[in-house]
Amino acid sequence: MPTNRSDRPSGPADGPHKRRSRYPGKYPRQFEQRYKELSPDAHPEIHEHVRAQGRTPAGTHVPVLVAEVMDALRPAPGETAVDCTVGYGGHTLELLKRIGPTGRLLGFDVDAANLERARVRLAAAAGGAAIMLRRGNFAGIDRALAAEHIDAANVILADLGVSSMQVDDPARGFSYKFDGPLDMRMDSRIPRTAADLLRDLAAEELAAALAELADEPKAVTISRRIAEERERRPITQTQDLVRLIFDAKGLSPRHWRKQQRGTAGLPGRGDAREAPDLHPAAKTFQALRILVNDELGALRQLLRVAPACLAPGGRIGIISFHSGEDRLVKLAFRDGLRAGVFEAISDEPVRPTAQEIHDNPRSAAAKFRWAQKA
Repeated sequence: MPTNRSDRPSGPADGPHKRRSRYPGKYPRQFEQRYKELSPDAHPEIHEHVRAQGRTPAGTHVPVLVAEVMDALRPAPGETAVDCTVGYGGHTLELLKRIGPTGRLLGFDVDAANLERARVRLAAAAGGAAIMLRRGNFAGIDRALAAEHIDAANVILADLGVSSMQVDDPARGFSYKFDGPLDMRMDSRIPRTAADLLRDLAAEELAAALAELADEPKAVTISRRIAEERERRPITQTQDLVRLIFDAKGLSPRHWRKQQRGTAGLPGRGDAREAPDLHPAAKTFQALRILVNDELGALRQLLRVAPACLAPGGRIGIISFHSGEDRLVKLAFRDGLRAGVFEAISDEPVRPTAQEIHDNPRSAAAKFRWAQKA
């Protein structure tokens, strides 16, 4: 029988013989089995191969709307830029290219592991620019600028939501596709996990969160089903929650997959959350993640303090993937324009092109809005 390359012992150049974990089939399916994608330095060809298939390589993140963001924010040589959500560093690298060796860049990320990986990538591309990276929430941008003795920024960018590195790692508990602990914390210092919320929230509170944060039409039914189940045993794994949601919606995974085959090829409405193949658990997972990380609270604070952090003529841009986030940004920018804080704002959100969505399906729900300070 042919042997998977991952099962073969290492060659002499690799040091002591060490067999990689076996996996069924020709290609690895689990996150931890994708050793090539997780080691791009050793296998430089793999990322191009995976991207050509419209997928995101394991352990990485593909930035969205890069050209559109840079065109709107116009970072220039010598300017000070703030990347509120460094992640894998995709947008950050583009900012660095444009502010050049005389520029300054302040970057935030609450995820310690991702920030360290980005630190290595950015250091190699700094080109002399001053880079200051902070593990923290962008809600504290005003305090961080003061601590770095920066009077104001010329460019502020925030790419909201969860990164592919977090979603694809089962141990983080963000995805309904993989079994793992119901954690969902972007910052490991946050005291409560998603499992803690499912244990502690009253059914009414949970139903309100599902309705308000994710527009889940079955919010009450799902919350009641969760309340019933936790009386019998704790809900601690992602697939336990997925099964409860299917049950609450009167579906089985097999029946749902059959439905999707029947709707394959139907046009969506431009939003990944409204596409025909939306997973029954997607909205519940989205609401829990937003709740665990207080994402809307952090965004409200950023929108409050950002104008004071911008230099005259400075530009701010925010990419959102959730209707509630986009609504907050839209209203804040509109109110700022009316008050004379901003001299220009985007009339409509900038959306990914059909080509970008084809190349990176995870970009489909992205909406980008910008504003320029008076």
